[in-house]
Amino acid sequence: MSQVDLSFDPDGLRAKYAQERQRRLRSDGISQYVEMTGRFATFAEDPWADPCFTREPIADEVDVALIGAGFGGLLTGARLRELGVNSVRLIDKAADVGGTWYWNRYPGIACDVESYVYMPLLEELGYVPTEKYARGEEIFAHCLRIAEHYDLYRDACLQTEVREIRWQPDNNRWLISTNHGDAIHARFVAMANGYLQKPKLPGIPGISDFGGHTFHTSRWDYRYTGDDLQQLADKRVGIIGTGATAIQCVPHLARSAQQLFVFQRTPSSVDVRANRATDPQWAASLETGWQRRRIENFQILTAGGEACEDLVDDAWTSITKKLPIVRQNLDGPASTDAASAMELADFSKMEDIRARVDAIVADRATAEALKP
Repeated sequence: MSQVDLSFDPDGLRAKYAQERQRRLRSDGISQYVEMTGRFATFAEDPWADPCFTREPIADEVDVALIGAGFGGLLTGARLRELGVNSVRLIDKAADVGGTWYWNRYPGIACDVESYVYMPLLEELGYVPTEKYARGEEIFAHCLRIAEHYDLYRDACLQTEVREIRWQPDNNRWLISTNHGDAIHARFVAMANGYLQKPKLPGIPGISDFGGHTFHTSRWDYRYTGDDLQQLADKRVGIIGTGATAIQCVPHLARSAQQLFVFQRTPSSVDVRANRATDPQWAASLETGWQRRRIENFQILTAGGEACEDLVDDAWTSITKKLPIVRQNLDGPASTDAASAMELADFSKMEDIRARVDAIVADRATAEALKP
């Protein structure tokens, strides 16, 4: 298949990736996780909400009910407002809007997609993020900004969990029942509840017997750690998992805890972040339609397409830049096969990341263990 040396073994990498995939596939499926009930119920509690919150049941009708107040619900609500739909109700079990950015407030939280692309409605709100890659606090604040700008708080039901949605054929309405005893009728219901709002606890031996303090990163317990983690100074801390969350919070834990143990199953891909503050002159020069053009440019390039320029110019789009070189190393039909080319481009990018591990980590055994 290869005409010249690609400096890596594609077949070997495919075998390695298949092995890693196999480690994730389990016959017990989602039952491998511990249900957050009983003594584990605290893992799912909302640390940001008023535990004494209560209100009277609501019995009314709206045009559109949006289940979930993350970006999906906020964007839908915003566009409905722009179209003149005033009877819109957000319903979310959290105490505020924001979705995953409401729940996840662990130290170091940030987004690895460029903020000018990731954060929605920037032009509509006249806002430009302060950094190329925004931190979680700024993204969460932007969620609140969207809700305020489009008056989505007005009829919102927060700290409210939907128990049932049932179609009522007699009046052609959806009947929404909640944990507050609400009976909300809606002409339309949009589901925007996402899949990142519920923590998962690994069903590992000993999890029910561990006597130390435990919490999930998506429900960070600042009462225990302190706002700047100063209360961990005399603690031995263990963190299970090395995904994006761990990559972001481990440096903070390592600086603050007396001792830190990181438990890794599968290494993460960690590239150069290359974050920087937004250039005020660049922000002032932006023309109408700039965000839409940037989003479309990013989507084209990350999908393997071609564009006259790379507006984002980061690790995500750099993979596409490898495609012309990769295609020169493919024979026959594979040379025009987009999937084959993208696979090799991704392999090449991952080789760059593995080389970075070698350049940083002195101990060879440790370096090999950290290579994705």
